[in-house]
Amino acid sequence: MSTAPHTVLITAATGNVGPHAAAGLLKQGAAVRALVLKDDPAIERLPDGVELFYGDLADPDSLDPALDGVDGVFWMWPFFSLSVDTAPAVLAKIERAASRIALVSSVGVHIGLERRDNNCHAYLEELIEKTTLDWTFLRTTGFMANALGFAPQIRGGGDTVHFPYGAAARTSVHEADLAEVGARALTSDGHVGKKYLVSGEETLTQREQVEIVGELLGRRLGWADVHHQAARDQMVATGWPPSYADGALDYFAMLTEQPEVGSTAVAEVTGRPARAFRQWAEENIGAFA
Repeated sequence: MSTAPHTVLITAATGNVGPHAAAGLLKQGAAVRALVLKDDPAIERLPDGVELFYGDLADPDSLDPALDGVDGVFWMWPFFSLSVDTAPAVLAKIERAASRIALVSSVGVHIGLERRDNNCHAYLEELIEKTTLDWTFLRTTGFMANALGFAPQIRGGGDTVHFPYGAAARTSVHEADLAEVGARALTSDGHVGKKYLVSGEETLTQREQVEIVGELLGRRLGWADVHHQAARDQMVATGWPPSYADGALDYFAMLTEQPEVGSTAVAEVTGRPARAFRQWAEENIGAFA
């Protein structure tokens, strides 16, 4: 008999993955709750049928109403805007309420790039492994939505994107594919204790991603590398924690020498191939126009 949850809470629910996760869970027949901030303007991105609960991961007690009656949690942590100081208390509440959890983790953990003491995805994985929860880790490569970082320059009419490491070769994943893997992990059996590397099935450099966007726009777009230090200064100036900026740029540099790892996990879990970047770009071309 299946032990899959029938009521699932999504944290950080209005980001790039959350709305897709909500849609995927609804498709699998789950009752879906979304943990949102009261002043979040992106609530409208969530599909109909999702029950909203107002709470903040920075205030663990605020999660109590959302967790009451929950069986599973699709757990994402907003690292850029929130420290992990409250993560142990949040997880303790999840453990008391739910039986199953799917954590959106990182390829950095998969390849050993994230240290266990860096208070990032590896830290959350370690916390979860110490609980009684039935867990699944979704160690994702880069989101295709990261290409939206090129959009302001392209939308501004320029024919050259200035960004670091155009030769960095990535196996980026469509957010809907990641979300569907997580939804399946929470609503069907066979995924407990799995550490899935979730990626796309194609390898594209950042420059090649921009070229595809250009083709869809009917423009020929070029690329100019920004020096590592200049890119770091800009990232920190726009709010990146210095350690995150260093980690990202060092990783991009590594990917110019050795392509990002990939897998067929999307196909294995969902029964269909992972979406290609061109499809993602077609769906989001309005952001670049």
